[in-house]
Amino acid sequence: MMRFALSLMLTIAAGTASATTLKMEVNGLVCAFCANGITQAFKKKPEVAAVHVSLEDRLVAIGLKEGHDLSDAAVTESLKEAGYTVVSIERTEQSVADIKAEVERGG
Repeated sequence: MMRFALSLMLTIAAGTASATTLKMEVNGLVCAFCANGITQAFKKKPEVAAVHVSLEDRLVAIGLKEGHDLSDAAVTESLKEAGYTVVSIERTEQSVADIKAEVERGG
């Protein structure tokens, strides 16, 4: 009985944790090929649920799967190796879909 209660508590705790989105300002984004390359590279990572790249806003948003994480250093290194410069990284609870909609509204 005690084991079941502990298992249930862990399941509930894991289910209530919210996913994080990395919202990054990135220099060097100049074309659709850039956006597609970044999107495909990050979608291959098991931690990543969604990716959005806005060339106009120099923005890369990476939504992480619940319970997963990517360090700022790992993301920065991946983008640096691809020829981009990460200016800033913000972690937010805002979804990638919400960020995409915000960018499309011009906000």
